[in-house]
Amino acid sequence: MEYITLNNGIEMPLLGLGTWNLNGQECVNIVATAIELGYCLIDTAQMYGNEKEVGKGIKRSNTEREKLFVTTKLYRKTNSYDAAKKAINESLCNLRLDYIDLLLLHEPYAEGNDMYKALEEAYREGKVHAIGVSNYDQEWFEALIKQCSIVPSVNQVETHLYYQKWDLQNYLNSQGTAMQAWSPLAQGKADIMHHPQLQEIAYKYHKTASQIALRFLTQRGISVIPKSKRGERLIENISIFDFQLSDIEMQEIRKLDKNETLFSWTLSF
Repeated sequence: MEYITLNNGIEMPLLGLGTWNLNGQECVNIVATAIELGYCLIDTAQMYGNEKEVGKGIKRSNTEREKLFVTTKLYRKTNSYDAAKKAINESLCNLRLDYIDLLLLHEPYAEGNDMYKALEEAYREGKVHAIGVSNYDQEWFEALIKQCSIVPSVNQVETHLYYQKWDLQNYLNSQGTAMQAWSPLAQGKADIMHHPQLQEIAYKYHKTASQIALRFLTQRGISVIPKSKRGERLIENISIFDFQLSDIEMQEIRKLDKNETLFSWTLSF
């Protein structure tokens, strides 16, 4: 596993397990299996409704807490300082954890600045080891950092082969904030695994096109959280740190960027 160092000195894995749309016993099983396979980063959210199952999966893995990096997110249901403060304690209880490694605001909200104050307080109290945001474009991000006292460690956004977000990453880097990619394989909407150019590069490294797509992002210093319900895919996704794409290959893949979202709901921000 490779890591990046966040702006407060905490190390975050460059690859983890996304748990959107994983529920019930299936979620418990996949989380436990992923950790057994070597995953350290587990990403969930209150919006997903599966924090308790993620917590059960973590417990079942019987892995030392300090070896894991657990992320969760607050959403519009907790759109005030008091509600966010209460929700943080609920997440700790649901996950069966003494602290959360990374806590994010799930989306930009009108009340986001007040909610973020609760995150800052939890960080100072040690309930959270790093805080940040998700789905913030540069305009939203700039507005937040004018009001906050702790610059976000992470901004988790849609990032993949067809929506590479170089300008946003450069801006975030200038602020000391790491970019993290949700849906790094585009949730199957773009059939990345059969892309002929990626397949050609993959053949050279004895990898798959999907592995090339993930490695392209991690070599840019972007942490990725692909989701899978299949054990062989979990193994495939995490097996990307034994090779390095060349500068020419990175530039070839960069040319595939369409700079377009694949998820229309993000346009409402």
